[in-house]
Amino acid sequence: MQEEKLQMFRNRLTKMFRHTGKLAKRQGVTCYRVYDHDLPEFPFCVELYEDKVYLAEYKRRHGMTDEEHEAWLEECLPVITEITGVPDEKIYFRQRQRKSGRTGQYEKLASEQEFFVAKEAGLQFRINLTDYLDTGLFLDHRITRGMVREEAKDKKVLNLFCYTGSFSVYAAAGGAARVDSVDLSRTYLNWAEENMKLNGSASPLHQFIHADVKQWLDTVAAGEYDLVIMDPPTFSNSKRMKDFLDIQRDHADLINKTLRVMKTGGVLYFSTNFRKFQLEADKIRSASIKEITNATTPFDFQGKLFRWCYRIIRMD
Repeated sequence: MQEEKLQMFRNRLTKMFRHTGKLAKRQGVTCYRVYDHDLPEFPFCVELYEDKVYLAEYKRRHGMTDEEHEAWLEECLPVITEITGVPDEKIYFRQRQRKSGRTGQYEKLASEQEFFVAKEAGLQFRINLTDYLDTGLFLDHRITRGMVREEAKDKKVLNLFCYTGSFSVYAAAGGAARVDSVDLSRTYLNWAEENMKLNGSASPLHQFIHADVKQWLDTVAAGEYDLVIMDPPTFSNSKRMKDFLDIQRDHADLINKTLRVMKTGGVLYFSTNFRKFQLEADKIRSASIKEITNATTPFDFQGKLFRWCYRIIRMD
């Protein structure tokens, strides 16, 4: 690799690490994104999880042979170690396809079962940097989780497409009377349950429901919940689903189904990672829809976050 290009990467990573590191320290954040494809020649995502680095390379047509690509990586890794201070053995490397949004399946790549615990806002979460493309904690929703925590006291909370239950943990920590977490994956429901236990929130009042969200919502009594979080995949065609999910096509119906099970004045936080998403507000039966994308964008995702977030209130 040309030393000039490598120096460009070193300079950029140094600048981003100093900037985000300073803000992270000020806010007491120990898990955050440092670099995300800032230079086209270095299509990496670099995230810090306390004393570990999650390094993902976005797949692209690079024109290199496998041997040349391996050599290129071997030149890049010492730069990341040099700037972050994280040794090679604590850098976890993954290759991933850049997509328009989260898919329905969190693809499993290995079976190392190497979990460790990281902290966020005084809470603890099990992280896995070896087995899946995603780590178990979506860092971009750090602020949104805080909002849920602030609003959860004495509320009946529903976490749809709950993944590893980070929103559920925050809701319980905020004093929720009940938290129901729904997902089609038993693996992630078990992970969510472990996260709740880790934070001393295990309780019969907090349920983990293995179900297809679209079908399950039809079985729930009207007016059951005060506060709901829904962060669905952009697309899912799991064999366990009765029908496939396309969030652009299905979001209005899915949101209306969710509003039906909420109390009057109840709050729904709806988020999607589909970059081309267009909210069909005229089809949604709500009292208020407020886009809060910018308000929920953390410091380490400024100008780089391609997702939408809305606060929707149930009408009378």
